[in-house]
Amino acid sequence: MQAAGPPSGPAVAQARPARRTDPRTRAAALPAGGSVLWPAAVAAAFTACQLLLVVPGTGLGWDETVYVSQVSPQAPAAFFSAPRARGVTFLAAPVTALTDSVTVLRTWLALLSGAGLLLALLPWRRLLPAPVTALAGALFASLWITLFYGPQVMPNLWVALGSLAAVGCFLNAVRAAERTPGGTGAAETAGTAGTAGTVDSAAVAGRLLPPGRDLPPGRDRRRGRSRRADLAGLGAAVAVVALMRPSDAVWLVLPLAAAALAVRPWRRAAVLLVLVGGLLLGGAEWAVEAQLRYGGLFTRLERASEIQGGIGLTADLARTAFDDQVRALEGRALCRPCDVPWRYPTTALWWFALPLLTVGGLVAGARTGLRAETRLPVLAAGSLAVPYLLLIDYAAPRFLLPSYALLAVPVAVLVTAAATAAGPRLRPVVAAVTALVLAGHLAVQFAVLDRAVERNRATRQTNERIAAALHDRGVRPPCTLTGQHAVPLAFHTGCASRQDGGHDGSITDAGLRALARAEPLAVLVSGDHSPPDWARDWPVQPLPDLPGVPDLRAHLSPTAVEAASRPR
Repeated sequence: MQAAGPPSGPAVAQARPARRTDPRTRAAALPAGGSVLWPAAVAAAFTACQLLLVVPGTGLGWDETVYVSQVSPQAPAAFFSAPRARGVTFLAAPVTALTDSVTVLRTWLALLSGAGLLLALLPWRRLLPAPVTALAGALFASLWITLFYGPQVMPNLWVALGSLAAVGCFLNAVRAAERTPGGTGAAETAGTAGTAGTVDSAAVAGRLLPPGRDLPPGRDRRRGRSRRADLAGLGAAVAVVALMRPSDAVWLVLPLAAAALAVRPWRRAAVLLVLVGGLLLGGAEWAVEAQLRYGGLFTRLERASEIQGGIGLTADLARTAFDDQVRALEGRALCRPCDVPWRYPTTALWWFALPLLTVGGLVAGARTGLRAETRLPVLAAGSLAVPYLLLIDYAAPRFLLPSYALLAVPVAVLVTAAATAAGPRLRPVVAAVTALVLAGHLAVQFAVLDRAVERNRATRQTNERIAAALHDRGVRPPCTLTGQHAVPLAFHTGCASRQDGGHDGSITDAGLRALARAEPLAVLVSGDHSPPDWARDWPVQPLPDLPGVPDLRAHLSPTAVEAASRPR
């Protein structure tokens, strides 16, 4: 049989329009330098919004004070409970070593998160047209949750960015493996393309190059370097996720490893080794700390499960977690327990629309030849959402940031496919409707963001007043706080926080009494709560009320009273 040569004559005229309508062909036609500008513009806008809307005047939240205290000389390190990982503290350390300014720290993290978003989007330039990649980044970056946590010392956004980068690098790596001389042939790849959505460069070359010619040797070498870079990026992204939250890294690696085994052209030992290696490398610090401080890895995992309320799958838990997530979208950092009224249903409209948009994105991906680019992000997003929707009984909007980042990809594919599929007469109508919907969505997101930021600023101001009141009453470093809200207030006061029970239990009741004799100590209580018997006769200092914490007061040890009588 004669080898098929390049088409000529009328066939060429018919083939060219088909190539122009293929999204991947359009993406390849864009110059590499120009295509970077799209995600770079999104990252710059993301950073600017943080600097303008979130950074000014905001203070450290409860969890942030735990992380920052590990690397800041401002206060003794707070108790580091079993579920936490130290990855995000490494990002804060360069700034906290130089200054205690929260504004400087926020600015630093806003710049870092903007750069992180750009790095997470770069692998997708070779998978999607640059405008689609930029739209996916913009959809994710414009969520109030993303903007609010961008400049915070919290790990969830970095898990999201690492997951987005990991899936992109994975797709690039497995496709580079298909194009290697020893990889799967064009015929076999074509047979699996219907399910995996793979692209075989050898088949493309056969259609575009004259008979008897192959790709230049230099191109093969560049592909080899590109594959090594993709594998390195995949390993680094998985390691970052594991460094930030080891459990999330496991839920990320599971679907990627399953895809590498299930899709025949993707079965490469190097890919699987990189996935496992990145997981082990990033999680090594957490595992070593488990051995040194918690009595072993399984002991720490068991304790982490207890602190998170017991991890397990039940219908009641799933129903509770879904309901709590919806309520938390009104701007709550944590819903535990989430016994609050659902006052603003409009804040969850996008959340209910997201599954439908995702299905639409999968359909659009199948029609435009972007099956893998839409299916794998959805698979990974679902896996990462499992522990937070099915296994715990409380909610925080930040928990689902990794899923939102990945689901932005098929949603962006759907939006662009709908815009380009419309005929010339309908295109202005589709564009106007899309712009109107997006404008309404952004209005809701920024309204919720404004409420969350204002709540944070009010809490910061209250914390500063409480710290000043405690200083006036003799609770000055070295000192200790215990009781309700002791962890964040201790950081602002410059004291240690110690608890004799609960999630942060780190000292005995006798140990607290000994501390009270050695240094100023304050027992914090609110409402109808009472201090321990040994502190009931201590002087009481009323404190400004925190949101949701009425009648806050401090029972002051004799050492604090004595310190207050001395000049500062």
